[in-house]
Order: sequence, then structure tokens, then C-alpha cells
Amino acid sequence: MAMSGLMRVMEKAARKAGQRLRRDFGEVEHLQVSRKGPSDFVSKADQAAERTIWDELRAARPEWGFLMEEAGELAGDPNKPRFIVDPLDGTTNFLHGIPHFAISIAVQEPKLDGSGWGEVTAGIVYQPVTDESFWAEKSRGAWLQDRRLRVSARRNLDEAVIGTGIPFANRGDMGEWIRIYQELGPRVAGIRRFGAASLDLAWVAAGRFDGFWESALQPYDTAAGCLLVREAGGFVSDFRGRSLPICDETVLAGNDALHSRLHKLLAGAIKAG
Repeated sequence: MAMSGLMRVMEKAARKAGQRLRRDFGEVEHLQVSRKGPSDFVSKADQAAERTIWDELRAARPEWGFLMEEAGELAGDPNKPRFIVDPLDGTTNFLHGIPHFAISIAVQEPKLDGSGWGEVTAGIVYQPVTDESFWAEKSRGAWLQDRRLRVSARRNLDEAVIGTGIPFANRGDMGEWIRIYQELGPRVAGIRRFGAASLDLAWVAAGRFDGFWESALQPYDTAAGCLLVREAGGFVSDFRGRSLPICDETVLAGNDALHSRLHKLLAGAIKAG
């Protein structure tokens, strides 16, 4: 499947920013021993990646708006789509020299009645270290480079590996997470926490993870990933089971059978709290 012109613009922006992130990532290890540490360096790398993406996308679609992790919301023509950008998802991994982070870019359409933002129609999650481009366009499927993606076909929880994000630094509800873990842990083959929600969702789309849950996220963490899972034949909802255009405050993803079973377990765990 050939990328559309828009998708090529998005991939070009992601790859250009990714080249710099790869170079910067190579410097992080040398900064670990400095007294100041690498935090300021990583913050600048994050901001530089975002600026690179903004420059590329703005040149191609000057009337479109943006929702960006660092710069926030930048309004465009209200009748045009907007880009949703996370220039470095997995900042903590990057900071510690762990090669698991990604760039996420999505396109969200305005609602026809002018009441806000609606469906996501294009998305890419790019992993600079492995040079993997996970991309999707509405009704055109999900892809890893030129290979079609499908969610896992596993139907049984005891065969499933589930991704998650663990609350940290006063983000998220640790009590709720523990209750969910206690429900799922004894029933599944494994639970993994890798620290980059956009990549976690891309891995669900690719069948590497059989499911995923997390809370206290932001739209730029999940906008592209939600589309990837859906276009790979999977289901994405919030913890209440609502299929929103972007599930970020809470997100649950998997194939049809596992999503249903996971939702029942999550709902039970949350109700017990």
C-alpha cells in the first residue's frame, strides 16, 4: 500500500526529527557521569525534535493547527484538520539511555458542526533506534513500512502478553492500577511496562502485545496509536467501554475477544475500589 501525500509528509517530518534524536541519544550515555546530569540536554533534544516536526508540517499544511506536547495548542483554520504531535514519547527511557522511545504524529479532523474535534484519520509512530515506521490511514489499514499489520489472533488470556503503564510521580491512580493488576496478573502469560504508550499501541497493532491498558495519558500519547490498533483490526476504548476518537485519560486495546475479556476484568477491579 502506497502512502498518501499527507502520510509521506508526516513520515518525512518524523524521520528528520528522528535523525537528530538518534544523534542526541548517543550523547546521553556520556552525560550520565556529569554533575548536572543529562536532564537539560534531553529537554532541549525534545524541544528541537518538536521544532523540526513543526517546521516540516507547517511548510506542507500552513493552515492547519497543532496540538503539541511542548508548545501546547496552536490554532489554525478551524475548518481544517490539526496535527497532534509527541516529539519524544518515552523521555525517561531516553534520559536513562534505554533505546525504547518514539515520535508520534496524528491528524484529527474538525467536527462538521464546528463543535470541536472528531475522528483521527492518519497517524504514524516512528521508532528512531530501530528505524520502524508504524503508520495508518483511515480505511486503508495499518502498516509497518510496507507490511500490513494485524492484531494478535490469540483468544485466551493465559496465552496473552499485555502491555501497561504504571502510575508514577503522582500521575495516575496507583490503587486502581494495583487492583487491575491483581485481576489480570494471575490470568495472563505476562505483563510488560516499557514506558512509551505510543509504541505500546503500535505493538498491539503489530501483534507483539495482545492487549494494553493505561490511564492518565494525553492525546499526543495515544492519537496515532489508537488509529493503528483500529486499522489493524483491533478494538480501542476507555475503561468504561466507550470507543472515543482518542482514548487518553484511560485506554484499553486488544483484539475483539481479548478486549471484551479485559474490559470485564478491568470493570470489576475498578468497581471493587
